[in-house]
Amino acid sequence: MSGPAGGTGSDILIDRDGPLTRAAVLTGGRLTDLYIDHAERPSLLGHVFLGRVERIATGLDGAFVDLGTGKSGLLSALDARGPKGRPKAKGERIGNLLRTGQTVLVQVKADATGSKGPSLTMDITLPGRFLVHAPLGRDVAVSKRLGSGPERTELARRIQDIAPGAGWIVRAGAATAPDGLLAAESDALHLAWRSIRDAAERGGGPSLLLTGPDAPRRALIEHGASVPSRIIVDDAALARDLADWCADRAPDLEERVEPFNARLLAAPSDSRQRLFDLRDLDAEIDTLLGTRVPLSGGGSLVIERTEAMTVVDVNAGERGNPLDVNLEAAVEIARQLRLRNAGGIVVVDFVNMRNRGDAERLLNALSRAVEDDPAQTQVYGLSKLGLVEMTRARRGTALAELLGTVRLNSNRTGAAED
Repeated sequence: MSGPAGGTGSDILIDRDGPLTRAAVLTGGRLTDLYIDHAERPSLLGHVFLGRVERIATGLDGAFVDLGTGKSGLLSALDARGPKGRPKAKGERIGNLLRTGQTVLVQVKADATGSKGPSLTMDITLPGRFLVHAPLGRDVAVSKRLGSGPERTELARRIQDIAPGAGWIVRAGAATAPDGLLAAESDALHLAWRSIRDAAERGGGPSLLLTGPDAPRRALIEHGASVPSRIIVDDAALARDLADWCADRAPDLEERVEPFNARLLAAPSDSRQRLFDLRDLDAEIDTLLGTRVPLSGGGSLVIERTEAMTVVDVNAGERGNPLDVNLEAAVEIARQLRLRNAGGIVVVDFVNMRNRGDAERLLNALSRAVEDDPAQTQVYGLSKLGLVEMTRARRGTALAELLGTVRLNSNRTGAAED
């Protein structure tokens, strides 16, 4: 066997390397998604806190909330609720919803960046592979990816019969999931919410009530619905921990979790290699910290991050047909945004095309390329200057900021450069 990532399905490769815990998703042998935790720069994304309102910021129409972490979070009125979880009325200001000194149950929806603290919401969501529990909601909402036919109504009715309580978002993978898996996941998510609610009712705070999923679990939550071929873990303790989590939350995946055994997956001369070495993933991750991305047809992308946005320039190289270059670039841009965890405004300068029909074809191709992105991504179209404008929801810290100067090399030290 040439390596751990062959075949046409997906494989999830997980390792610990110095301060990093990493989960790489390979589809058809190609890196398509990457999840990384940095022990020295921990993410708070998805964490649920019982916080305390420090002050009302009328000018921002928000409130600063003490989380007990040393850096207060900002809760916008758009993400706030009234007493006892009452939904905010249209146009209602933050001063009508909260008061200084009040304890509030909040979840981190975006990590701190620069001098800004984390962004918070009172609309708690607990994600699973097939379902997302929104316990303060009242409805069953079905993913738009499932179309608009009668199947949506039938699926919503099915979830109402299976899942306890109210407030469920049904993900696309639920359509083909057996009732037993849906029931097990909904029970686990509802139990997590009851634990949060009971702890909040006991008062106190500020305190952490629930940690968000770590990198391996995020990979399984986002990609486990399609049942990966293998989940290979290059750390025995982590493999046991992940198998235990699967037994409780994803029993169909438990037998797919396997500790990495280099002797079985590599040639004899490579039997001492680490899991990511076999697929040369470290080298590929290093390229994600650069700006230039070559395209197979001879063109290239130049990707630059600024404080305000991500800018992508498409170069044609020596290839003659602008549409061909742009169509290839659209697929790679979608992949790069996911791997780099780029968030916010994205502006793309494609190769100029004179045919209006070609421009529409390109926009459709770009929209299709981003529709499977776990982070909500919207393609808005061409500006008057001929630039394509997009947005991608921020999910955690961008890869370049997260890794900083951590060195990924054959010595596997995970040390930082001096």
